[in-house]
Amino acid sequence: MAVTLRGRLATSQFGAMEAKSSRELQARNYLEKHRIMELLTYLTSALLFSRPEKPREYLISILEQLRTAKVSGMAFPFFMDNSNITAMFQMLDSSNKGSISFIQYKEALKTLGLCTADEVLKDDGHGITCEKFMLEVNKKTQEIWSAF
Repeated sequence: MAVTLRGRLATSQFGAMEAKSSRELQARNYLEKHRIMELLTYLTSALLFSRPEKPREYLISILEQLRTAKVSGMAFPFFMDNSNITAMFQMLDSSNKGSISFIQYKEALKTLGLCTADEVLKDDGHGITCEKFMLEVNKKTQEIWSAF
């Protein structure tokens, strides 16, 4: 009797673990499909960049702008303009070489919420110029917003 009870408990625990794993996988797939983590990361970056007095209203405003842009075809809301992107590049290029390393580039994109730690970016072996940095930041920002 005890063996049968232990067997049922083990089967029940395995089934619970399998169900949990399945729910976790479904949740992960849902988040990836709808790019929710990218959205939240970008919203958090925008929030920390602007540091508004009323953060909830600010986030609602961004989401409303996003919805309006999606429906009307207007420009998506960017929290950084080209002058901000240039300033960031200049901070990274402390020796004024006119380029930054690929590692600096990837870290900047991660900091801005424009790429994930495990995302594979192509390193062509050349330094990243300010112009290329600006183009890539704007392109990745556009890609993120247009996915929503």
